Amino acid sequence: MDFNFILLFIESIPLQFDIFGGERMALGSDDPIVKGLIASMFAVSGFGILLNIFNSGVRKKMVDQVKLKRIMKETRAWQKERMAAMRAKDQAKVAELGKKSSYMNKMSMEMMQMNMRPMMITFVPLILIFYLVLPQLFSYTVALSPIPLNVIPGDMFQLTCTAEQAADVDHVCTEENALYLWAWYFLSSIAFSGIIMRLTKTSMDLS
Repeated sequence: MDFNFILLFIESIPLQFDIFGGERMALGSDDPIVKGLIASMFAVSGFGILLNIFNSGVRKKMVDQVKLKRIMKETRAWQKERMAAMRAKDQAKVAELGKKSSYMNKMSMEMMQMNMRPMMITFVPLILIFYLVLPQLFSYTVALSPIPLNVIPGDMFQLTCTAEQAADVDHVCTEENALYLWAWYFLSSIAFSGIIMRLTKTSMDLS
């Protein structure tokens, strides 16, 4: 799995909650400045692109990309070789590779720290923009999905409104499968992050 997706997932978790005491996933305005689904979709996507560019810029300054890719290449090669030995039931090879486990774990931890360090800088601007700017500009839901996108069991990570929520007159959802403001931002960020990371040469893709 792309580590950048994991970082975006971690960053998006707090965006579901109103830190000022409102209802969960109820970030938005009853009378937004930007009106209409089309305008909202493009505008939120624009914010996602700009924040991705900012994230990549911080990442380029703070992370040694040559060292990071060397560690990634080394750990992936070791994991691949170890899995191949386990499938072939080559116990001698497994034991030999196992001797490097502590070193590889250390390298994996260093790689994680290198990836997490920029997030400590970018997280604060993201939160400030998301809680103080976007709710004034946009409605609670800013796009429509043809299908439900709540693929994770439970209601911890809901991207789209359910039929029950849409039927509740007191809920912010007015239509089934409408995408929450934070959810459309999350999906837009994922869609453009890979392109932006390649353009800024901060991609974690070794291919």
